[in-house]
Amino acid sequence: MLTHLAIRNYALIEDLRVDFKGGLTTITGETGAGKSILLESLGLVLGNRADRSALRDTEKKCVVEAEFAVGAYPGMREFFETRDLDYDAQTLLRREIRPNGKSRAFINDTPVTLGVMEELGQRLIDVHSQHQTLELTDRDFQLRVVDALAGNGPLLETYRETRKTYLEMEKRLQALRNERDLAFREQDYNEFLLEELNGANLEPGMQERLEEEQATLSNSEQIIGLLGNADQVMQEEEYGLLAMLGRLRQVTSKLAAYGSRFSQLHERVQSLLIESDDIATEFADLTDQQQPDPDALEKVNSQLGRLFDLQKKHQVATVEELLAIRDSLSRKVHDTAQLETDIEALDGKIEKLQDSLNRIAGQLSERRAGVLPGFTEDLRKELVELGIPNASFTWELLQREAFGPSGRDVLELLFTANKGGNYGPLKKSASGGELSRIMLAIKARLAAFEALPTMMFDEIDTGVSGEISNRMGDIMREMSRHMQVFAITHLPQVASKGHQQYKVYKEDVEGRTTTRIRQLSQEERIQELAQMLGGSQLTDTALTHARELLN
Repeated sequence: MLTHLAIRNYALIEDLRVDFKGGLTTITGETGAGKSILLESLGLVLGNRADRSALRDTEKKCVVEAEFAVGAYPGMREFFETRDLDYDAQTLLRREIRPNGKSRAFINDTPVTLGVMEELGQRLIDVHSQHQTLELTDRDFQLRVVDALAGNGPLLETYRETRKTYLEMEKRLQALRNERDLAFREQDYNEFLLEELNGANLEPGMQERLEEEQATLSNSEQIIGLLGNADQVMQEEEYGLLAMLGRLRQVTSKLAAYGSRFSQLHERVQSLLIESDDIATEFADLTDQQQPDPDALEKVNSQLGRLFDLQKKHQVATVEELLAIRDSLSRKVHDTAQLETDIEALDGKIEKLQDSLNRIAGQLSERRAGVLPGFTEDLRKELVELGIPNASFTWELLQREAFGPSGRDVLELLFTANKGGNYGPLKKSASGGELSRIMLAIKARLAAFEALPTMMFDEIDTGVSGEISNRMGDIMREMSRHMQVFAITHLPQVASKGHQQYKVYKEDVEGRTTTRIRQLSQEERIQELAQMLGGSQLTDTALTHARELLN
């Protein structure tokens, strides 16, 4: 419910502040007084676009604030939480337009995008005029009306949750099928690559080992020659290293008797001789082992060649990278087989969800069909009182294959305003005035079944007679039992139905025209209604009639 509106520096409005109550509020004023400006400025906090041309004083910023009591609106706390906004039962929407034309939007002093403000605004106020009756011709809106009358809310929630899961699984299934098809196209090649890598008997470090073997086998003659030279250096009888170290040991053995320093030196020579003897033995063993082996060399060269070919083919430089590719190919080959199993399992789940959706959609369809005859008759009777005596409706309730957001039904309201006339879609069969009255009748029914936002009717009574406008006023007053309703009107019959009445007027202040609004007292309402009935001259007849309307 809109409880407070403050507007500063917008069009003809310099500084306007007004409080509102529940029930039906009627707003009157002469043509050009600024009622449309009031709506336009309110539209700013509902997410409408604006620029600096709307500023009264282009050197100052424009600020519009609207305070709403939102505690009674269903799902409002969740709306705030999911958008990381501070929830307050008294919520403040603020819009600022700077002199440079840039604007900012706030909800409870938290900056928000215009999209978020618009989304919240749609939940708070429904501004209705003849230009906005196109919603009535929308099939989704018509379906929402019927669902409200049928009490389909809980069933629709179950359906939509099930449909959400169904669509997610369908998406996952399609992704799996695409993955499988791609895997099948690559399967033979992947298996060939995997077999090729498995055949290479890859092991970590094998490239370094093979390259070492290749170096040894390729240079066996040079190695044998060098080992022979080393053995000669170690073993030569007269000048070999072992013979010389043996003589040195004899010398240090005698020195050892003259003190610890000499004995330590002797031990070191002794160790050197032992190590040298061990090295000589190793040279001898290597010489015995080192024989030319062309077959072994060919085998090593073949293994290295195969390894280098695989690295070039897979564009890598190490055996470890080839091993990673082998493991990846192994997973792909295995996963291709697993994909079929996953697809079959998911298919089974989707089939069960389809059964559930078909069952719930069938229930929705039955409940809709059940309320349509009574709703159609109520609507017809209401429109007779609203000046469309020959109004007649019929509904087309068709089934589609796909699961839509609200089931499988396609619903369209068909209308004729003439006896014996052909039924047709509302947008083709009803005039603007007829659409407005049909919308009023439908929303009046809807208000008793669904929590609607504040409703603002902008001269919905244009072009209707006094008696019909009287009935329209009664409908809006009845609606206000369930919600806050505003009616901007030129008709005294409608204005008199308000629980409170406000007047929009212009006033010249210091040489500038300013739009103002104020709530009328009981006596002021009588005078305002009398002027609406008889013009600026307040006759006794007009005043009497005005009192009768209020009473």
